[in-house]
Amino acid sequence: MTVIAVAGKGGTGKTLVSALLVNFISENTTSVLAVDADPDSNLPEALGVADEVRKTLGEIRELFQVSRDEMGTMNKEQWLEGKIYAEAICECPRYDLLVMGRPEGEGCYCFANSLLRGVLKRLMRHYEYIVIDTEAGLEHFSRKTIDSADYIIIVTDMSRKGLATARRIKELAKELKLNFREIYLVANRITSKEAENTIREFAYEEGIEILAVLPYDESVAEVDLRGEPVTAIDKDSEVYKKMKEVSNFILRLPVEAR
Repeated sequence: MTVIAVAGKGGTGKTLVSALLVNFISENTTSVLAVDADPDSNLPEALGVADEVRKTLGEIRELFQVSRDEMGTMNKEQWLEGKIYAEAICECPRYDLLVMGRPEGEGCYCFANSLLRGVLKRLMRHYEYIVIDTEAGLEHFSRKTIDSADYIIIVTDMSRKGLATARRIKELAKELKLNFREIYLVANRITSKEAENTIREFAYEEGIEILAVLPYDESVAEVDLRGEPVTAIDKDSEVYKKMKEVSNFILRLPVEAR
């Protein structure tokens, strides 16, 4: 099992990268789980399967909160696992999709969250590859909600804030002793050689390997305007070709049994 978490500042293109990774990796194996861990839940649209999503984990968590007193002696983890399998996992042709969503009710969700993390770790063992489109920013690192990830791909744009977030993610991983095997960088929507050089210099100074420098691509904006999945972008585009190379790189990474 290999877990890839795609992180970075909001608006840098995390979902674009996540969707293309899911698309290309699932061309090589059908044992892929895509996880939309961003409360905005844009990954289903990016993959073109939004209509297939029946229920989010946030909704199941809500149901758990109101149903737990009625379970009696029923094993709560088994109840949660059954609900996730039956209602939250979208079985797409080449991959499964799980949408985290967000809770709507009030009150503390610490117990439910802890239980859910345990269930998810068991579920994830059934897949060869898990691609997580994480929440924007840094909070999920401090909460250690993706502490089981093997590889982190940080997506940045040309902004200083994007690079600052990338630096802070690396620092947090060290501070919190998160055992990621490697942290990589993908630069997105780069419009000039000067910007590319700045990002390459940043990556060198931080000791982060760059997997790809993606140029600004009109075909990406066009499919978005038409409401089509990002996987429909022009196959001759640099974004398409470079993300396929990134996916091939991921597929060659070592896999360790858990």
